[in-house]
Amino acid sequence: MKTNQFMKHWVAGISAALLLAACGGEKPKDAPKAADAGAAAAPAAAGGVEVTISCGSVGQDHDVCQKNVAEWEKKTGNKVKLYSDPKDSSEKLALFRQQFGAGASDVDVLMVDVVWPGILKDHLLDLKEATKGSEKDFFPAIVANNTIDGKLLAMPWFTDAGLLYYRKDLLEKYKEKVPTTWDELTATAKKIQDGERAAGNKDMQGYVFQAKASETLTCDALEWVASYNGGTIVDSTGKVTINNPGAAKALDTAAGWVGTIAPKGVLNYAEEEARGVFQNGNSVFMRNWPYAWSGAQSADSKIKDKVGVSPLPKGGADGRNAATLGGWQLAVSKYSKHPKEATDLVMFLTSKEVQKQRAIDGAYNPTIPALYQDKDILAKNPFFGDLMKVFESSVARLSTPTGAKYNEVSNAFWNASSSVLSGKAKGAEAVAKLEEDLNKISRGGKW
Repeated sequence: MKTNQFMKHWVAGISAALLLAACGGEKPKDAPKAADAGAAAAPAAAGGVEVTISCGSVGQDHDVCQKNVAEWEKKTGNKVKLYSDPKDSSEKLALFRQQFGAGASDVDVLMVDVVWPGILKDHLLDLKEATKGSEKDFFPAIVANNTIDGKLLAMPWFTDAGLLYYRKDLLEKYKEKVPTTWDELTATAKKIQDGERAAGNKDMQGYVFQAKASETLTCDALEWVASYNGGTIVDSTGKVTINNPGAAKALDTAAGWVGTIAPKGVLNYAEEEARGVFQNGNSVFMRNWPYAWSGAQSADSKIKDKVGVSPLPKGGADGRNAATLGGWQLAVSKYSKHPKEATDLVMFLTSKEVQKQRAIDGAYNPTIPALYQDKDILAKNPFFGDLMKVFESSVARLSTPTGAKYNEVSNAFWNASSSVLSGKAKGAEAVAKLEEDLNKISRGGKW
C-alpha cells in the first residue's frame, strides 16, 4: 500500500494524541499557536457575531481548524475565535464541566471525545433539527453514540477504531493467511513465534496488544467481548448485560494469550509499548490504532513495507468483527449566546464538502462512509479502502447509556478484565462479579 505520506500527515492531525487520551495515553504535540482564527481573514460584516470554538489548541489541529473556520467566516460574515484549551483530554473535560457547572458561555462550539456526549448531555444543544436528516449519511454507530434520549448532541467530525496489524512477510514465509477468528490468530501466532525463535529471534512474540489496567484495556476488552457476541457491557437501555457466556469466553481466550503468544509484560502495555515491540520486528501480530502505521513505515523501521492491516478477528465462525470506536465530535454549548450561528458552524465543519477536503489534505478520517469510496480521496489516500472495513465493524463504548457514571463503569470493567488476564479469576467468575458491581453503581439500571 502506498500510504506513507498520507499516514505521516494523518498521524499529526487525527490526533493519535486525542484518541489515545481516551484510551490510555497522550502524545506530545507541537507548540501552541495564536488563538484567534480570524486574524488573517476578512473582518466580519456589519451585524456579524463572534463565535468561540474549541477544536484543538496546538499543532496541526489548530492550523487545520483555523483554515476551515476562516472559510465559514468568509461565507457568513461572522467571526470565529479559537479557544485555547488544555492538550490533555482529562483536563479538557474537567474544564468544560467546571464552566458548564457555572453556566459560563466561554465556548460556543466544543470538540468532544466519543465518550463525552453521555457525560455532558445536560449541557449540549440538540442538533437534530439543524441536520435536516443529514445524520443518516454518517456512520450509524457514531450517530447512535451521540444520540441520547432522542437528542443528537454532537455531530461526528473525525473518527478512528482499533485494527489488526500483521507481518506480511512472516505470513508468506510460513504459508499462513490473515486470521479471521481469534482461534486462527492464536494458532498462527504460536506457529510463527516458535519458528522464529527456533531460527534465532528469542524475542519474537506472536501477538501484542494493550492490557494495562486503564481505559486502554477497556478499549481492547470491549472488542473481545463484542466479537464473541457478548454485547457491550451495558445495552442501549441501560441494562447491565456483561454476565453471559460469550463475554466470559472472550476474557478467558485473551487470558490464554498471556505468557504463550504474548509476553507476561503485556499486562503493562498501552499503545506505545505494543507499537515498540511490533515496530522492532518482534511480534507477528499487533492490535493498535491506525496512528501506528506511520511508525511502522518510517525510514528507520525494521518492518518497513512488511506490514498489512485488517479488521480484528471474530470470536469464532458465528462471531463478529468488532473495533472500539474512537474519534471526536463537534457540539454546541447550551449556554452559548449565539446558538444559531454556532450550530451553523458545526454543520459547515462536519459537512461532506469540508470533510472531503480534510481527507484529501491527509489530515483527518471522515465520518461519512461515502467518502471512503470517493475517487479523489482514494487517489490520494489508498489506505482509506482498508479503513472502511474497520469502521464498518466499529462498536461504541458504553458512555451513552451510563452518562456521568461512565468512568466508574469503565474502571470496573478494566479491573475485572485485568483480573482474568492476570490469572486471578476465571471469565465466568469475573463477569458475574462485574454484573453485581455495575448494578450497584447504576442502582438497578437507573444511571
